[in-house]
Amino acid sequence: MSDPTRFQLPGVAASLSGSIAGLPETPISEVAMTVFGDPDVVPMWFGESDIVTPAFVRDAAARGLQAGETFYTWQRGIPELRAALSAYTSRLYGIDCPADRISVTTGGMQAILLSCQLLLDPGDNVVIVSPIWPNITSAAKLVRAEPRYVALDRRADGGWSLDLQKLFDIVDGRTRAIFVNSPGNPTGWTMSQDEQRALLDFARRRGIWIMADEVYARLIYTRPVAPSFLELAGPDDPVLVLNSFSKPWAMTGWRLGWLTHPAGLGDQFAKLVQINTSGVPGFLQRGGVAALEQGDAFVDEMVARCRAGGEQVFQRLSALPQVRIARPEAAFYAFFSVEGVTDTLAFCKKLAKEYKVGLAPGEAFGPGGQGNIRLCFASGAERLSRGLDRIEAAIKAL
Repeated sequence: MSDPTRFQLPGVAASLSGSIAGLPETPISEVAMTVFGDPDVVPMWFGESDIVTPAFVRDAAARGLQAGETFYTWQRGIPELRAALSAYTSRLYGIDCPADRISVTTGGMQAILLSCQLLLDPGDNVVIVSPIWPNITSAAKLVRAEPRYVALDRRADGGWSLDLQKLFDIVDGRTRAIFVNSPGNPTGWTMSQDEQRALLDFARRRGIWIMADEVYARLIYTRPVAPSFLELAGPDDPVLVLNSFSKPWAMTGWRLGWLTHPAGLGDQFAKLVQINTSGVPGFLQRGGVAALEQGDAFVDEMVARCRAGGEQVFQRLSALPQVRIARPEAAFYAFFSVEGVTDTLAFCKKLAKEYKVGLAPGEAFGPGGQGNIRLCFASGAERLSRGLDRIEAAIKAL
């Protein structure tokens, strides 16, 4: 009898893994592919700025490349980068974070996948605070675990809040991990230190891991850095903190990230890196060292750019009576709803084809995302203005 979880590709004799074949195309890709290659489209759907990586980072990588750093390298990262990450973490949070607690990854996405491979077995579940960037869902499904969701609540002012008791109540005997992205993509919601402390206490009591995605920690507009589980957790607590160079240093194409974890997990992550990628190219890691050691001024510029972009978007969209939007406080997304728009996938396709502006439909982000639309405001004022003109025209035409 054939296995119903497997998938038969027409014209191919052998079946595919059910966990791969069952992954749908994301709604963001569905929208983007409708106008792929059209230079007239103003792209606001993906989570990246319109500026290139700063020259001092590119130059450091180029020097490494010219020096011949093109061979296999340390699986958990070159010693210089891990030392720089240790110093950066200690400086940012005022804690001791030795290099043996740090593993370099091929982007933040690989940090998520490695964590799922390490923690989750088939039949386990991971509780995910949503709306959420969809790749954690895909990563959990790839290892045949079950994603479960606790949706943020929408406040009267359009912002978001988490009901911790709802989160605690969904945890059961098969729960191995809780995934929290704070500051969050797509909402910008940021977990308070008191909420982090309560969740950490709960995880300790239940023997459950916390997977804390803190990629947007520096992109917050109300304080220098977002609260981090690293400020509360001991070195052996069940906490994995996932991070990336992509957002604060405009390095999305570099695929460079890192994990902070109990030191005793270092050998396990080294094995997983060996199986998945054999490590990040050494010359690229030289760019990461430069970002950490020379990049504070650039991060300040990025935060100022995104703060201005968020305010520009908020002022324009909040002036439209059909739009419900909160002033962004972190990350670089506006996540808003439009009165009368329930199928945001269809609406975003219409925006892309007819109005030449690319936004991400809320359906992509799981429970709590439906009925909302995500706009990335990490671009310059002129591009944002062009895109907002087109969005405004589409909403007024409803």
